[in-house]
Amino acid sequence: MATPVGLPRRLLELSIDGDAIAVPEGSTLLDACAAQGIDTPTLCFSETLTPLNVCRVCVVEVEGSRVLVPACSRPVEAGMVVRTDSERVRTSRRMVLELLASSVDVSRAGADVHRWLAHYGADPARHGPDAATVAQQPKIDNDLYVRDYSRCILCYKCVEACGEDAQNTFAIAVGGRGFEARITTEFDVPLTASACVYCGNCIAVCPTGALVGTREYELRAAGAWDEERQEVTRTVCPFCGVGCNLELTAQEGEIVRVDAPRDHDVTDGNLCIKGRFGYAHVQQHQPPP
Repeated sequence: MATPVGLPRRLLELSIDGDAIAVPEGSTLLDACAAQGIDTPTLCFSETLTPLNVCRVCVVEVEGSRVLVPACSRPVEAGMVVRTDSERVRTSRRMVLELLASSVDVSRAGADVHRWLAHYGADPARHGPDAATVAQQPKIDNDLYVRDYSRCILCYKCVEACGEDAQNTFAIAVGGRGFEARITTEFDVPLTASACVYCGNCIAVCPTGALVGTREYELRAAGAWDEERQEVTRTVCPFCGVGCNLELTAQEGEIVRVDAPRDHDVTDGNLCIKGRFGYAHVQQHQPPP
């Protein structure tokens, strides 16, 4: 990977959980926490997307601040005194995780989400069975991916990935206000009539499985998705000369998902429709002569 070269940045000193550290100017509190090895929960944050501060699970306590601040977007200032594990922080994170997990189905969210639920003692069930705010059938209107918004936490990552941060297609938008807010297409048209180019970059950033490739959806629906039987192979996309890297997830010899590594300087986790979904030819078995 190429090493970026730029002007040196001065170091800013601050205190995190009683430890004095120094980080480069322009760093966020999340960067500073990561430098200290502090596990900070995040749902709407991605290294390749603009922070939107909508999930609020990364909040920390800053001395002198009236409210908790989102670590993902708050720039470090010299002399800051930060607490990441105070009772106030833990209570806020627990409440946010509880509300999210009680209102939508997070059963297919990443392992980190379930680890955070356990770590903060979140009990979504205490809000009752009628707490769910999203109840709708999965939208299956194309051959490549499924939209199951009963799992959507409105993190807006798909909107950002479809917009200026990556694809610049703007096929995905936010519709409605308040409890009626939802992820939809531009002008709320059917996906097949939208500007979607089926790159699947929205799938790559979705933290809860609300957006998922069709083959993965089918296997999960049939109870046949088994990560213990899966292998991931890194290779290079064969369709053009750009050199995008692929991570092929195969289960029992069948490719069931394709991703792009976030640390690759060509793609930053993004792919086109061919790179993400154009693998059927690999699995075409020729009849014996």
